[in-house]
Amino acid sequence: MSSPANAPLKYKRLLLKLSGEALMGKAGYGIDMDVVERLARDVAEAIEAGAQIAIVIGGGNIFRGLQGAANGMERATADYMGMLATVMNSLAFQGALEKLKVSSRVQSAIPMPTVCESYVRPKALHHLRKGRVVIFAAGTGNPFFTTDTAATLRAVETNCDAVAKATQVDGVYSADPKKDPNATRYDRLSYSEVLARDLKVMDGAAIALARDNHLPVIVFSVEETGNLLKVLRGEARATVVT
Repeated sequence: MSSPANAPLKYKRLLLKLSGEALMGKAGYGIDMDVVERLARDVAEAIEAGAQIAIVIGGGNIFRGLQGAANGMERATADYMGMLATVMNSLAFQGALEKLKVSSRVQSAIPMPTVCESYVRPKALHHLRKGRVVIFAAGTGNPFFTTDTAATLRAVETNCDAVAKATQVDGVYSADPKKDPNATRYDRLSYSEVLARDLKVMDGAAIALARDNHLPVIVFSVEETGNLLKVLRGEARATVVT
């Protein structure tokens, strides 16, 4: 049973973490604009409900730093290339939001003033207060850090109530549920349990940062349309790490 349109939000300000792979749909690489537009509609719905939304998008659909390093490229160079891929994804997502008349800004950790704004914390907070979606691009601006860590860092810096990681499954499992039908699904986990069991929620640095700053991590399915608003209301089928 769905909530009324004016149901209260459990999380007023949320950082949404999307993987680059989420943007490529059924394709093997690149950006599927139909998928991007569907995800943008979910964000638009959340803004309309009164939420403040920040977003971090990975770059794995275009270039993955670790993969490049494994193929003989220097790791730092590969990671910088991955950061540039996140800028491309962020600009595509901004375009989809603007098409829906949702005001948004891309802020990059690597300055590129002809393309987007540079990341400046007070400016990001100002945009969020004004109801604009802020898309944080280029990770932390440093190699050797994942976009999971960047998402957690930006969520803490912008005083978000939680970070929501969108995946292809409805929470955290003890094993890949697509490969192991007996995998156990968790409704709630502690940061310590995630780290001790090496559960694939986010990388260890991201979980430790969330733990140290008491930032809830919500893992939910991006496949279901309208699920972001359910997350904001605390109604989604998801795993909450606290």
